[in-house]
Amino acid sequence: MQAPIPSETRIDVSQLRQTLGKPRAQLKGRQVLPEARADVQALIGLAPAEGHRRDLLIEHLHVLNDHYRGLFERHLVALAAEMRLSVVEVFEVASFYHHFDILKDDQSAPRLTVRVCDSLSCSLAGSDTLLRQLQAQLLDVKVVPVPCLGRCEQAPAAQVGQQAVAHATVAEVSQRVSQNQTQPNALPHAVQLKDYMQSGGYRWAQQLATGVCEAESVIQQLESSGLRGLGGAGFPAGRKWRIVRSQAAPRLMAVNIDEGEPGTFKDRTCLEADPHRFLEGLLIAAQVVGIDAVYIYLRDEYHEARLLLTQALAELRANPPCRLPLIELRRGAGAYICGEESAMIESIEGKRGEPRLRPPYIAEVGLWGRPTLEHNFETLFWIRELLDNGPEHFSAQGRHGRQGLRRFSVSGRVQNPGVKLAPAGITLRELVDDYCGGMAEGHTLYAYLPGGASGGILPAHLADVPLDFDTLQPYGCFIGSAAVMVLSQHDSARDAALNVMRFFAHESCGQCTPCRVGTEKAAQLMVNKVWDTDTLQDLAQVMGDASICGLGQAAPNPIRCVLNYFPHEVGAAV
Repeated sequence: MQAPIPSETRIDVSQLRQTLGKPRAQLKGRQVLPEARADVQALIGLAPAEGHRRDLLIEHLHVLNDHYRGLFERHLVALAAEMRLSVVEVFEVASFYHHFDILKDDQSAPRLTVRVCDSLSCSLAGSDTLLRQLQAQLLDVKVVPVPCLGRCEQAPAAQVGQQAVAHATVAEVSQRVSQNQTQPNALPHAVQLKDYMQSGGYRWAQQLATGVCEAESVIQQLESSGLRGLGGAGFPAGRKWRIVRSQAAPRLMAVNIDEGEPGTFKDRTCLEADPHRFLEGLLIAAQVVGIDAVYIYLRDEYHEARLLLTQALAELRANPPCRLPLIELRRGAGAYICGEESAMIESIEGKRGEPRLRPPYIAEVGLWGRPTLEHNFETLFWIRELLDNGPEHFSAQGRHGRQGLRRFSVSGRVQNPGVKLAPAGITLRELVDDYCGGMAEGHTLYAYLPGGASGGILPAHLADVPLDFDTLQPYGCFIGSAAVMVLSQHDSARDAALNVMRFFAHESCGQCTPCRVGTEKAAQLMVNKVWDTDTLQDLAQVMGDASICGLGQAAPNPIRCVLNYFPHEVGAAV
């Protein structure tokens, strides 16, 4: 028989119920400091009655990061409370993006951050030496290597705070640091709205709005021109418009100006020259497809372009040529993966930029579950010209049996790097000789990357292959965003492959194991004087077959190209 419970240990059940029924004096976990909440409210404003918008989390993080030169934990906790989110949710988003610096409350924020590009074109121009010298000299600021800054034609490129430094030197960067020149200088000289309107700008947007021009006619002209998406995938633009237009409303649009592919800078160059040409293409697409809201995703490294585009949007809203859809400009935060369309959509929604599994495709289920038209900047930049001159003019261009025009971002060992508007199908040899003034003095062609870091590496004896969609695949490469990086006899294909593999390892979102582990392991193996070809080929196969998105699927291209075309550099059997 069980012994009776001593009276001194008996529980007063009624008292226990009263205790359990009382609310906690405070929530579990870290508490919101009143002064931290006041700091956050002063920067992002008081919450409206319906609360802060969840999708603006990254924008709010930018505001805090810019003001305090970092994200202090006390402010992240306060931001979570203000936005009615869990602290974990805010931390996981903030920690995903490279441009957010999370700091302990007892840490000091760096006075200034200097970023030095270490991607291939800048590395060829001596950025590694520049980085070491700046780190040794600028002891009171944070000096860090970063992936491509989108200024490959200005190599070596750097950023002092938010100010870009072209052809950076130790002396110039040091001077800007000492003078605290951290904000963009005068905006690039771009076509203003008045001048753009006088040259016939926004005529097509107005004609669509008034019914003078029909949406079906515009789609047919796009289809006849053969215009394809110029962000890398090359999907026919007219067909994409037709697909999204057939979906149930409301429909949305997401514009990708997050050109993080090493070697690519054409979108920045065009935007800084003629922002309204892009905005007219955006309005035409919105009217033809029936778009209710547009979200423009601009990479964070383009501070000057962001100010310029903000100004152009203000001009457009003050003098609209037609009814405007909702247009929001969103700021990336240093994540190459957000150039992938579904990862960009996740980021616009205020989340980690991790690619989605497909199907469903974003044309059917995109932003907030709605049909979404996703476009690259340059694709929209072409729309007015195609309508002005007719589709036949565009399709009549081209060389070697190809059709159309392409903007090539050319960098590396050429005399005149930059954005080159050239016929589709032009060869690398023709592009360098006819548009770049030939190879740089003292350099002869050794190899080239036809499509940025992802597009593979080809030797000089294949410099007569047409550069266009579908022409490079037989050689294990692709054109992508037409970022052409040229190597000479002073360079090494294996070093170039290692540089881009380190880039992929740094930029992998980590969602899938083949990419997360494969890129890191490949970079480790590629340092060896003699490559373990069997293991590298196995890694390449797994990454290509099992990665969720194009980053991991394309990462093996440099490995395969070096093994195929440059085996003498890695001790591999020919």
